[in-house]
Amino acid sequence: MQANQRTGVLALGFFIFLGLSSLGLILANAAIDVKQYDRVVTVKGLAEREYKADIVIWPIAFSVAENDVQALYSSIDDNSQTIKRFLIKNGIQDSEISFSTPNITDKSAQSYGNGPKPEFRFIARQTVTVYSKNVDGVRQVMGELSALGKEGIVLTGGGYEGQTEYIFTRLNDVKPEMIEEATKKARQVAEKFAADSDSKLGKIKRASQGQFSIRARDRNNPQIKKVRVVSTVEYYLSD
Repeated sequence: MQANQRTGVLALGFFIFLGLSSLGLILANAAIDVKQYDRVVTVKGLAEREYKADIVIWPIAFSVAENDVQALYSSIDDNSQTIKRFLIKNGIQDSEISFSTPNITDKSAQSYGNGPKPEFRFIARQTVTVYSKNVDGVRQVMGELSALGKEGIVLTGGGYEGQTEYIFTRLNDVKPEMIEEATKKARQVAEKFAADSDSKLGKIKRASQGQFSIRARDRNNPQIKKVRVVSTVEYYLSD
């Protein structure tokens, strides 16, 4: 009876040992597989394209000087209407033209001490703004702006608020194609890396789309926008 019990215990111990050994082998293989999946490569793909701006904001600033405030406002109105007629004559739509509130400075209120009296007491500055989708048409009119100077209008500019602005609004239309292009280029880089390292490229572990940037192509062509995006993709590698 004792011999049978001893035999049973030995058999049970043998099977437990065999099971633990198999489990250890399975876990070891699993650890190796996990280790292999830890091998990754991170690459970036760039997509860059040029598009023409589809909106232009063109501020035309002018100034007038008078000693009488009523005459000042009359001059402001005359100059504004002259500029408006010039724009409409050159193809700008009435709905695309707007006027800012005049900015008026009283020079006598700024005088200190016994300095010389200014020639004109009041100086006003106003801006006529063109907001249009006809970018090429507006740029053509810009080349004719000297005609206003010949009519006695004192044009001012140079400040930040007087700069022409070009806007590209179709980003959502071009996003899908550009992201696809950036992702393809990232994969090409990853495949080259895998080939050089005698590895095989696996599935994507994670991917992130970079921020889109829109900038003027150069200072001489602000109406041409360079749209750029960089995608970052992380791939698994295997032997």
